[in-house]
Amino acid sequence: MTGVVCAPLRLEAAALRVPGARVLHTGMGPRRSAEAAARLGDTPAVLAGVAGAVTDRVRPGDLVVATEIDGPDGPVSPPSAPLLAAALRRHGLTVHTGPIACSETLVEGAERVRLAERGALAVDMESAGFATVPGPLAVVRSVVDTPGHPLWRPGTVWRGIAGLRSLRAAAPVLADWCAAAAHGEILLASPRSFCAGVDRAIEIVERALARYGAPVYVRRQIVHNAHVVRRLETLGAVFVKEVEEVPAGATTVLAAHGVAPSVRKAAADRGVHLIDATCPLVTKVHNEVRRYSARGDTVFLIGHADHEEVEGTLGEAPDQVVVVEDAAAAAQVRPPDPEKVAYAMQTTLAVDEAEEIAAVLRKRFPAMSAPRRDDICYATTNRQRAVRVVAEHADLVLVVGSGNSSNSKRLVEVARRQGAPAHLIDDVSEVDLRWLAGASRVGITAGASAPPHLVDELTRCLAGLGRTALRESQVADEDVQFTLPREVD
Repeated sequence: MTGVVCAPLRLEAAALRVPGARVLHTGMGPRRSAEAAARLGDTPAVLAGVAGAVTDRVRPGDLVVATEIDGPDGPVSPPSAPLLAAALRRHGLTVHTGPIACSETLVEGAERVRLAERGALAVDMESAGFATVPGPLAVVRSVVDTPGHPLWRPGTVWRGIAGLRSLRAAAPVLADWCAAAAHGEILLASPRSFCAGVDRAIEIVERALARYGAPVYVRRQIVHNAHVVRRLETLGAVFVKEVEEVPAGATTVLAAHGVAPSVRKAAADRGVHLIDATCPLVTKVHNEVRRYSARGDTVFLIGHADHEEVEGTLGEAPDQVVVVEDAAAAAQVRPPDPEKVAYAMQTTLAVDEAEEIAAVLRKRFPAMSAPRRDDICYATTNRQRAVRVVAEHADLVLVVGSGNSSNSKRLVEVARRQGAPAHLIDDVSEVDLRWLAGASRVGITAGASAPPHLVDELTRCLAGLGRTALRESQVADEDVQFTLPREVD
């Protein structure tokens, strides 16, 4: 099922013809567009051409990707609009997203004002004719005229050239959209998204803001997700790198990843009102390191040295903790006394990779003490098990999570080890349409710090490209809850 680019005017069709694009000249006006749409059946279609803006916020040569068009029974929303708009922006084009109205005649003056008041960004004469197509649909318009620069005024020719130039620049992306649109299914990994520790940390900040008022300071990102941080900033949270940046006596939350004792001392020295949002499972690892180091053991901390959780754990006994990042390091490490060693783990590691490192250490140091229970948290384990199941059947796996999220990056690695192409995306705007070409089964999961609504948005966008079947693979039920600290309980 190859998609087609539909252009009402021959000039538009000529601008949109690039290698890999199938372009159809559909004719101008609502009648011809409706006839062309009927002939397409369920073929994916992107309607593209020039149009008039109804607001001066949109300039000649800008593109408008429709999030809503006029339909016979009311507004119709093309679901893949965020994907397409993001791809066009990455291509260097100025893109607006919003409603595109449809009119049977050219629109001027008061009618433009009326359309702008109802929220439209642009108006064309054809999009309504495509509103009922059963297959994937997108609408992209390049603006030629605006309220401040109407048609049939000096400069129209040059504005028309600018509009066609933008269409020409957009054509390769529209071809990618056509290649990405296909019937298929979405394989949802479950569990995915927020875990109990992340839910707890976010709730602590929210309750602190409600109880003590803004600003509430947070040392580092409360969890490793840019969307979570931005939302809490809008509520009044102020994120700082170190407690030395916090005004004396201010309310301050420690992030979920844990901190070294030196950080707590620095906070106490400033008289900071401290609220600890450290995940209880991270606290467990800190306790293990303190216990091992107190009896004189060298502690092998399996993890990534540049991760905040490891930095905090290392701070419990910096002279006795040795970070071991991979199996090669495990084969070389030399403690002062091989009979007095123990190990602990970063909680967000890939389970199989961590076990490989631990196995090397156990072979070299048979007397080595181990945690009573696994350090890798239940949520990390469950999400890796779930993505492994999905990756076995997927042509592509998309992992929602920020680039500094260790557990999200491990999900990508796990999927790739199962043989599936996999990519980490912060949100739907980072999906490359070219990844989707030929991928009829797309697996989706999300790291433990990624909000569930980002998965919902991605699912809607992919459904808008034809992956309308949805199958969920659930490997575990999660009912874990952690108590809140007394400062916000």
